[in-house]
Amino acid sequence: MADIIHWADVIAEDTLQKSSKHLVATGITPSGHIHIGNMREVVTADAAFRALLDRGADAELIYIADTYDPLRKVYPFLPESYAEHVGKPLSEVPCPCGECANYSEHFLKPFLAALKRLGINPKVYRADEMYKEGLYTEAIKTALQKRDEIAKILEEVSGKTVVEEWSPFNPICNECGRLTTTKVTGFDLEAETVNYVCACGHSGTVPMRGGGKLTWRVDWPARWGILGVSIEPFGKDHASRGGSYDTGKRIVEEVYGNHAPNPIVYEWIMLGKQGAMSSSTGVVVSISDMLEVVPPEVLRYLIIRTKPEKHIQFDPGQPLLTLVDEYERLRAKFRENDPTLGEFEKRIYELSRATGICQSEIPFKQMVTIFQVARGDFEQVLKIVERSGFSTENETCIRELADNVSKWLELYAPPFAKFSVKDNVPVQVATLSELQKAFLGAFSALIEAGGKLTGEDYHMLVYSAKEQGSELNLGMEKLMGAPVLQADPKELFKAIYTAILGQSSGPKAGWFLSSFEKEFLVQRFREASVYTPEKRS
Repeated sequence: MADIIHWADVIAEDTLQKSSKHLVATGITPSGHIHIGNMREVVTADAAFRALLDRGADAELIYIADTYDPLRKVYPFLPESYAEHVGKPLSEVPCPCGECANYSEHFLKPFLAALKRLGINPKVYRADEMYKEGLYTEAIKTALQKRDEIAKILEEVSGKTVVEEWSPFNPICNECGRLTTTKVTGFDLEAETVNYVCACGHSGTVPMRGGGKLTWRVDWPARWGILGVSIEPFGKDHASRGGSYDTGKRIVEEVYGNHAPNPIVYEWIMLGKQGAMSSSTGVVVSISDMLEVVPPEVLRYLIIRTKPEKHIQFDPGQPLLTLVDEYERLRAKFRENDPTLGEFEKRIYELSRATGICQSEIPFKQMVTIFQVARGDFEQVLKIVERSGFSTENETCIRELADNVSKWLELYAPPFAKFSVKDNVPVQVATLSELQKAFLGAFSALIEAGGKLTGEDYHMLVYSAKEQGSELNLGMEKLMGAPVLQADPKELFKAIYTAILGQSSGPKAGWFLSSFEKEFLVQRFREASVYTPEKRS
């Protein structure tokens, strides 16, 4: 059976039948924290862009920040003092932290930094700059001249009545600075100006160049023509019947004489049990915050592996480990040229990777163990990494992974994933059976006598305890003074965790034991094997 073609390649093949030159666009309004739900749009665009490049297309990827959109309301994360700025363009609203040029930059800067970490490097356009530089001026003139034609399209497609005073252009009031409270009263095409009245009581004239903006349903199709956009992903809300893509398609063709881009409609990312992510509802994990927890290639994989039209369930707790495991297994198969790796899986991996992304060879779960054994000390982390058989040459990538794990443990890790190594033999050792204590004593002697042991060596050694005549089995019999006919490995692993952590379970035993120096294990297991609780007077 032929391999399934990846969705990004299907898009590339389809669009290349129309032209060999393409501009892939993505855009988000920086009105609040740009979350990983928004990330689906930019990663989808990047995947389509890369698929086009792989086929030799002349392609470019751009990102448009809708910085001239108005501040809609005082969001929960803003002080009440921002009420006076509601209705003003985001680029003209003060920065919440006082350190950025304006409100939109406050949210845009960390987002663009996150894109870089994801290996996505689009050409960035800011809508306020586009308007102020005059890129929209001709489109504004056309829209004002063809106001009635646009209104008719909006009514026919959306089924909603357009009010008599509606205009495709929203002037920015010279007095209050808002663009949501003004009405157009006239315009001069030659002078390139627009007259208005505002609800604040002021009336005046603004230039078309930077003095306002087109309404969203007109701005979007105008932008397609101005920039030459040929492919664009967008959420299913824009794709609904009578929605902004439907109206935009007719406006761009009938009013502006251009073509609508090939649409890539995507579903939402659902955050655990909380539902679809949305800045306005507060159900949000920002991309920047998530990149502090998850390796970038895993976040790319989350998007790349699923068709855009299917929703994605994302839970940064325990299910995140499953996601990371999936990706790491795929990465291992790719690196080892595993013959079972199909073309479809291979393509998913190729599109999940990106230039500049750290490719650590240490599994995320193993770093969870290493980091906690090292108590967060990075110098100790490096020693354990080396002891575990990994290269420490790329400290930057190791630190990045360690930082991811640290943040994950702090914010999302379930209780069972956390542990702390006890400085002394835990009192819980008193609950161990004679067989478990004999195992620890014999295990200690074997570790001391043996050479360097890998995680797999430790794992197999524990299981050898149930084999009659094995070195570990004989050592246990000697200590007990009786034959050991049945040794349940589960009980033996429980003894290991109890002796080191004071609890009956812990991380994968092989990784866990190989994280410690032999001398520590020898001493701890020897002490635990003869442990008797101190009597209190």
